[in-house]
Amino acid sequence: MSAEESAPRSRLALFLPLAVFAALAGLFLVRLFSGDASRLPSALIGKQAPQFTLPALPGLAGVGGLSGDDLRKGRVSVVNVFASWCSPCRAEHAQLLALAKDPALAQKGVALVGLAYKDEPANSLRFLAEVGNPFVAVGVDLPGRVAIDFGVYGVPETFIIRGDGAIAYKFVGPLTRQALEETLLPEIEKALANTRAAALADAQK
Repeated sequence: MSAEESAPRSRLALFLPLAVFAALAGLFLVRLFSGDASRLPSALIGKQAPQFTLPALPGLAGVGGLSGDDLRKGRVSVVNVFASWCSPCRAEHAQLLALAKDPALAQKGVALVGLAYKDEPANSLRFLAEVGNPFVAVGVDLPGRVAIDFGVYGVPETFIIRGDGAIAYKFVGPLTRQALEETLLPEIEKALANTRAAALADAQK
């Protein structure tokens, strides 16, 4: 084989791995951004929420910390994972305020709680002072360990927890008004119905 014939083959062998990598990266991006991100599956659906104890946000008057036991008190809880540095968290905040002010949910005992993810407490406090605090409890998860145990991909994410502590639903990404009305509220109602059914079954044992 002449030097002229071997040169193109050498160049091909050199660039082939790069081409394969680029093709795989492109396929990954297409799969990542196709479809509805809020419908990403969670292996924890139907399983118990993790056990944890998180301190309260210093300076947030009247609002305590958060623990796994708080999610097992017989009432449906909505856990919102947020951070002050997260722009989508700010974008969805109006929906959380509306959720917190819903009189029907309040009458049914639904609790909206927050998980401050990898955020300095002073920044979380400033964020809630600016946009309003919808949470009855806020746990400071500065290392992000509890969020990892919940299987969090990134903020914001919102979990619905049944009264027995089982994870009923997971919403990935910022809540819009449409998502709140068409997805989250119906899922809360399902969790309420399942919680009532479970409590009735326990009472009949």
